[in-house]
Amino acid sequence: MTTVTKKELIDRIAKDTQAKRVTVKRIIQTFLDTMTAELMKGNRLEFRDFGVFETRTRASRVAQNPKTLQRVDVPAKRTVKFKMGRLMKDRMISGTRESAGTK
Repeated sequence: MTTVTKKELIDRIAKDTQAKRVTVKRIIQTFLDTMTAELMKGNRLEFRDFGVFETRTRASRVAQNPKTLQRVDVPAKRTVKFKMGRLMKDRMISGTRESAGTK
C-alpha cells in the first residue's frame, strides 16, 4: 500500500483537467479548509454516494500506562467519523478501476 499526498493529487487533477496547478491547489486547499471549519462547528458533511463526515465526542476514560501500570486520566475529545457512501462501498467491494470511472 502506498501513500498518496496532497501534492500528488493536485498534480493528477491538474493533468486530467488541463487546469493550472496553482488553481487546482487553491481549490483543493479551500475545500479542505471549508470542510475543517464545518466539522469544527459540529456540522455534518454529506457527499452523496461518496460518504459522510461527522464529528463524535469520545467520553473521558481512565487508561493504564503499559510500562508503569500507572492509571492515567484521558480527557474527552472530538474525533471525525467517516462512513462510506453506496457507490464508494460498491467500488471498494468490487475492486475494479472501471467501476470507479478512472482511466
